[in-house]
Amino acid sequence: MSSETISLITIPLFSAAIGYVTNWTGVWMLFNPVRFAGFRLPGLRVISQLLPRRIQQIPGIMVGGVGWQGIIPSRAAKMGSIAVDKGIAKLGSPGEFYDRVDPEKLADYIVESSRSEIRELVERAVRREHPRLWRDLTPELREQVYARVERQYPAIVHEVFERIGRNIDQLLDVKLMVMRRIEQSPELANKIFRSVGDKELRLIINMGFVLGFVQGIPVAALTAIAGAPWVLLVCGPIVGWVTNWIAILMIFEPVEPKRILGIRFQGMFLRRQDEVAEVYADVIANDIVTVHNMGEELLHGANSDRTRQMIQKALRPAIDRSVGSARPLVRLAVGPREYDAIRETVAREGVDSTMTPLSDPELNRRQGAAVRSLLVERMREMPANDFSDMLRTVIRQDEWLLLAHGGALGIVGGALHLLLFA
Repeated sequence: MSSETISLITIPLFSAAIGYVTNWTGVWMLFNPVRFAGFRLPGLRVISQLLPRRIQQIPGIMVGGVGWQGIIPSRAAKMGSIAVDKGIAKLGSPGEFYDRVDPEKLADYIVESSRSEIRELVERAVRREHPRLWRDLTPELREQVYARVERQYPAIVHEVFERIGRNIDQLLDVKLMVMRRIEQSPELANKIFRSVGDKELRLIINMGFVLGFVQGIPVAALTAIAGAPWVLLVCGPIVGWVTNWIAILMIFEPVEPKRILGIRFQGMFLRRQDEVAEVYADVIANDIVTVHNMGEELLHGANSDRTRQMIQKALRPAIDRSVGSARPLVRLAVGPREYDAIRETVAREGVDSTMTPLSDPELNRRQGAAVRSLLVERMREMPANDFSDMLRTVIRQDEWLLLAHGGALGIVGGALHLLLFA
């Protein structure tokens, strides 16, 4: 067999290998590395502002560095926004999520978990604002104060959660909660979109080999007809570009099922809607829309001031009722200003004490099951267009990068083949 024949026979094999490597590295580039890997170049960030917008958004360039960061983690905030707009917001409202975690059970759990801290909270507040009063109280009177506060505490906590529930849509911004959570942990963005599109991403990689091989056959024929090895340098980037384009198309198109010659066609991602619903719901319920994250957003999010004021308003009467009918005498004895300071300290510090137990992992796992069931139910009912957008929107803006990457590796493959066989 002549070297020319061997060269032609190996073209489809090289195309297949390049197609596989192209798609494997393309998928890798979507998710890795989670943190920027490279170095900062002084002045690059300023210069990048003069470049076309698409170039500015290339990971690395956008932060004034030479290197790479996974496309999805590099856009953590945007990916969080997409996760909400294209998925979470269409699956449930803040009120529905709050109802699903069962605020009554949350209140009962908090009462039991923080009961032991009530004494310390009251004692700390009185000691701080009026240490002499606490020294002068007899052990019997102290116990009476503790007992009164502890009796009132369950009703107060239930009232807090009832008030939060009535105002949850104004207090809890799910979009900001998700964006903040994913910005803090960009690997979560990978987890969300990898879990949803895991099978499709593996398909892209494997299809790279098949499509590369199929396209390599006409390339070999053209090379033989033209009698010029340089045909590989022209066709190589076309093969790489088309391989990625067809793989992406097969995953998402057509959105609605169509029958051609009795055969049902639909994007491979769309066919798995019921299965994806289960996986997506697991990630969101266990890592994103959790009791802990909701509590963090309520206390530290954009509307945290309103939440804290609401809880403090419910806690303020506790100190009044704890002294009972002796309130006027106690107020007179310690002074109105000091008395009010004690009451405000109890209310202010009681906010964090009330919400701290929400971080318990077992509580989050148990209550998360209810959120998961809601997400699964709603996601299976999503229109095909909305379901497709959950994953397609993530990569649509950067599809050109994947296609350009395929073209570049196609040139490398063609040059390598020429080097070995020309």
